[in-house]
Amino acid sequence: MPTKEKSPTASPIGRSTPRVDGPVKVSGKAQYASDFHFPGMLYAVPVEATIANGRVVKLDTAAAEKMPGVRAIFHRENIGKIFRSVKGPGFEGICDERRPPFEDDVVRYYGQYVALAVADTFEAAKAAADAVRVTYAKDKPNVATDLKADDKPEVESERGDADAAFATAAAKIDETYVTPAETHNPLELHATTAIWEGSNLTLYEASQGVVNLKGVLAQMFGLPKENVRVITKFLGSGFGSKLWPWTQCPLAAAAARQLGKPVKLVVSRKMMFQSVGHRPRTQQRVRLGATPEGKLVSLQHDYVHHTAILDDYHEDCGEATAFQYSVPNLRVTAGRAKRNVGSPTPMRGPGAVPGLYATESAMNELAEQLKIDPVKLRVLNEPKIDESLGVPFSSRHLLECFELGAEKFGWAKRTPKVGSMKRDGLTLGWGMAGCSWIAARLSAEASVQLRDDGTTRVASATQDIGTGMYTILAQLGSLKAGVPLDKVEVALGDSALPEGPLSGGSLATGSVIPAVLAAADNAIASLLTIATTTPGSPFEKRKTTDLAFEGGRVFVKADGPDGGVPFAKFLQRANLRLATGSGKSEATFGNPKPKVSTHSFGCHFVEVTWQAEIARLRVSRVVTVIDAGRILNPLAGRNQIEGAVVMGIGMALFEHTSYDPQTGAPINSNLADYVVSVNADVPPIDVHFLDYPDKEINELGARGIGEIGLAGIAAAITAAVHHATGVRVRELPITLEKLL
Repeated sequence: MPTKEKSPTASPIGRSTPRVDGPVKVSGKAQYASDFHFPGMLYAVPVEATIANGRVVKLDTAAAEKMPGVRAIFHRENIGKIFRSVKGPGFEGICDERRPPFEDDVVRYYGQYVALAVADTFEAAKAAADAVRVTYAKDKPNVATDLKADDKPEVESERGDADAAFATAAAKIDETYVTPAETHNPLELHATTAIWEGSNLTLYEASQGVVNLKGVLAQMFGLPKENVRVITKFLGSGFGSKLWPWTQCPLAAAAARQLGKPVKLVVSRKMMFQSVGHRPRTQQRVRLGATPEGKLVSLQHDYVHHTAILDDYHEDCGEATAFQYSVPNLRVTAGRAKRNVGSPTPMRGPGAVPGLYATESAMNELAEQLKIDPVKLRVLNEPKIDESLGVPFSSRHLLECFELGAEKFGWAKRTPKVGSMKRDGLTLGWGMAGCSWIAARLSAEASVQLRDDGTTRVASATQDIGTGMYTILAQLGSLKAGVPLDKVEVALGDSALPEGPLSGGSLATGSVIPAVLAAADNAIASLLTIATTTPGSPFEKRKTTDLAFEGGRVFVKADGPDGGVPFAKFLQRANLRLATGSGKSEATFGNPKPKVSTHSFGCHFVEVTWQAEIARLRVSRVVTVIDAGRILNPLAGRNQIEGAVVMGIGMALFEHTSYDPQTGAPINSNLADYVVSVNADVPPIDVHFLDYPDKEINELGARGIGEIGLAGIAAAITAAVHHATGVRVRELPITLEKLL
């Protein structure tokens, strides 16, 4: 059932709620990492390598150092010691590029930082960086697009005998699907502003994980964790590129340490294509074997992706393969191919997004071969349990997603013959695909204050990356304290707060809910104790077990809230400003032996229009249905899915990062040549949510929804394109040359 809108007087949970941080953003009052200014602040600009493979032989900094306003040109010899960080348990100490900046003279990718100019103004720093002359010993870079695993591929999941079952299958699909390197390109550039006060380091950073960054910096500079503070009040999106620290961050901190002044470093748009991550290129062979009726008997998914020379980043393309459909014989293998590129990093829906593009595309090809409706094929292969783990799903309503999506889209009117559907002189193509995404909790802490002015404060060192975390925590505070949203203050984005989760994997919301609810319960318990121990209180002789708290009032359970007393009165009588509580939630992510399998599911139905005379292709309509537990804020939820679908249109039709085989440089390293979806490319998007709370994740039954909307959409688009044109595109993006 689609989520029903709640009345304005109902619980704040499940009600469409505008962003509480919207006014400060649209008024320009919200400060992002590059917006902070401090007395005496200096500006830093990196010097980038213009080769992708070789080493630095000589740095000539003499001319740059003499330029007006230049304070220093830093390099390997004078930057000071920056240690390597070590990966800890869970999500601690994580960097994708483990090598600290300037650690050696070897250049392993184009744009690698080899020096840093610092000056009184940005313009002076940029001029000085341009004036540094670098001599290299150069070798030909390897940025080859044909991917073969450097080592023996690793078997990630296996059951039965996939080879034997495939060999004897009545119907077979054996195809390779390719996704290119993609660059995140959030609107906000990566930025770091570093300030030292004695041995204490404060960073204003564009980060999706202030707690992890705090730990990494403590290791890099040999500091106790309590000496490091990371602040990210607002983030202009990240799509995963800002999950982990990049080299500009310790560089800014090291320069500030050396000069004794605040230092700001903003990564340019061109640098964003080189030194702050990307989704790696993938090459995926999918083999499906099935009976004539469409029952899968074998599934093999063998994928390789590129990675950096020094790093072992893993793009988990097989994340969903082993449980998405029922199949007795399965094997998933993974391999890496080292290339002279900067380190890849998670990009919205890492692993599952390129992986489901391949497997869902293969399912669509199998449906065509068997002349079975692609929805029916998926229904035929619906699993009863998670066959990869041998445990039940906590909540899985994928069949209902297919049913509702087909109904809303009008799928029954589809005629399967290529090019058979027309409207207004255009050829229509219809396609669909399923999707899934992980659901779990990370460890989280939070605090809640009930204050004597009738307001509530909710705090946690997580981040709002544009997805609505400020609003969600305000809703939780309103729910527990019984006060309006505008009476709830939310404190986020500061590592000095109780340790919160990173904002990645669609895990943050589900993780903070138990911590905030526990903190609120503890604050309420503290308040009830105050109510029974404050002289002159009407509840002075009561036990706390006799009392309850609801709607911002303390009352005797038998009497109900109408006869209660506002909580602020007890705090004032006790000469206290607030009642406080803290709460924690434990992680479930990464549990090797879970009792249930926790995921979100969904599907996309897509229409494209094809005008062969002028080779014009457009995505004209999308219907998406998502099963993601309870939706806390349908307004923000739809916005998340719509944004993911728009990103999926870009993935299918436009986005790719190309590397020059001679220099290793990203060729299209700007937003003119790296094409993303814009308003003109976006069709009507009809989003529907099912409403099945998943209490295995948290008390409210909510799962994250930031990424699932991107999973599967590219496969639905390529299926629709094939239905319209007869061309089966297996390497993204779908360029017009491939259709002519």
